[in-house]
Amino acid sequence: MTDYGHDLLFGAFITPSNRAPESVVALTQLAERAGLDLATFQDHLYQPAFLDTWTLLSYLAARTERIRLAGNVLNLPLRQPAVLARSAASLDLLSGGRVEVGLGAGGFWDPVVAMGGTRLTPGEAVTGLSEAIEILRGIWDAGATQRLVVDGTVHRVAGAKRGPAPAHDINIWVGGLRPRMLHLIGRQADGWLPTLAYLGGLQQIADANATIDAAAQEAGRDPTQIRRMLNIGGRFRESGSQQLFAGPVAQWVDQLTSLVLEHGISAFILGGDDPAAITTFGEEVAPAVRELVRSERGDR
Repeated sequence: MTDYGHDLLFGAFITPSNRAPESVVALTQLAERAGLDLATFQDHLYQPAFLDTWTLLSYLAARTERIRLAGNVLNLPLRQPAVLARSAASLDLLSGGRVEVGLGAGGFWDPVVAMGGTRLTPGEAVTGLSEAIEILRGIWDAGATQRLVVDGTVHRVAGAKRGPAPAHDINIWVGGLRPRMLHLIGRQADGWLPTLAYLGGLQQIADANATIDAAAQEAGRDPTQIRRMLNIGGRFRESGSQQLFAGPVAQWVDQLTSLVLEHGISAFILGGDDPAAITTFGEEVAPAVRELVRSERGDR
């Protein structure tokens, strides 16, 4: 059993479609009313059918009060890290500490290049992600006396002024499955954010956790500091099934609780734009999972 002991988070993964912008706002506000902790959005700047994710996050911060906001995940090849750091810190200050940063190394290189980005090899993309995390944290360290210098091979800053400091310690959650990405997460990230549909099964979660743990220990970090997260999809049904997240609320609760206690997952982000599913996930599933995990952990 692997339970890293984190508080539980539940969120929504909402499509940033620009066909009806107010529907995206309404779904986010619905997620907040339903009690969800996070509203997250994919970030594909080369997709003209989508709203720009950072503009959307900024607008939503002004249209919500409690829910935390994040890209899932931000497209680093098209977002200059030092500028992203200032943007995130600024929005965190304006929103009262409700911004988190999900990062991806990139993958759809043809449209990235078409938008003016640089095509990177897989190794270069991981190196660039590592450098970007160093830059983000360096900019946020407003109390440092020296200007920031990161002489990277993909991303670099040469004496950048630091600050502003964000309102809270912004989490950096990284999406990735390959060994080099998992090692990077163990060394540098605050969380691992994969998508269940891309995993080969629950054993891959266990194997990835072991890799992240080993990399964290090698870097002198406590593996329990790293949150394990999961983007999920599914449907609520009256009858049960053997599939994950394809049954009644009670089945979802049991399956999610098992993922917390046996696989260390402590944040679940539901994909899809179904208002009824978002409401059920926030109002019925999340409280029941929290209560069951609290009981199993002996936190009463």
